[in-house]
Amino acid sequence: MDFRHEWKHEISYLDMLALRQRLRAVAQTDRNAAGGKYLIRSLYFDTPSDKALHDKLNGVSRREKFRIRYYNGDTGVIYLEKKSKVGGLGSKQRALLSAQEASAILQGGLTWMLDSGRPLVQELYSKMRTELLRPRTIVDYTREPYVYPAGNVRVTLDYNIRTSLHCADFLQPGVTVPAGDAPMILEVKWDAFLPSVIRDAVQLEGRRATSFSKYAQCRIYG
Repeated sequence: MDFRHEWKHEISYLDMLALRQRLRAVAQTDRNAAGGKYLIRSLYFDTPSDKALHDKLNGVSRREKFRIRYYNGDTGVIYLEKKSKVGGLGSKQRALLSAQEASAILQGGLTWMLDSGRPLVQELYSKMRTELLRPRTIVDYTREPYVYPAGNVRVTLDYNIRTSLHCADFLQPGVTVPAGDAPMILEVKWDAFLPSVIRDAVQLEGRRATSFSKYAQCRIYG
């Protein structure tokens, strides 16, 4: 499992306009982003005691969370993802799911997971059985991604965060509402080093790294 460095900053609309101009001058737009952006929908899992939520809010150094995710409303490509954090480092594992498999998980049909042949699907099955992990919250947002080859850098601007607790509607369009007064988020991820040209481009006076969580923000309704 490869861990990467991660920074997050809460930013304003004016910050985003400035960052967009700087990043376009020094980095490339992710080639998978049609028109320079894409829409992300995620479904997060948690235990009955909200372990993932409380670990995040309490700043637990070692933590993990599971989610199902697809892009631009395309349910033809769905990923199961496990995000792990150790201090300021993060990693992500993923496995493909079909729409039928995702729907089965939403409906509590789990027996197929054990024989799926995909270790991550099997791990989720185990934790749904032993820790009672269950779908908890839908999180929607818009992302503008930029990449820089040296250091394997990825910079994203995330905004228009929306949510729904009606997890059964995950594969349906719409259904979400604004997640309160959610800020815009700058995220910077890199491997061994962060090139100075990117470090300079993302500098904002008065902005400091934050532990903002889209999942936590979207839990404001329950």
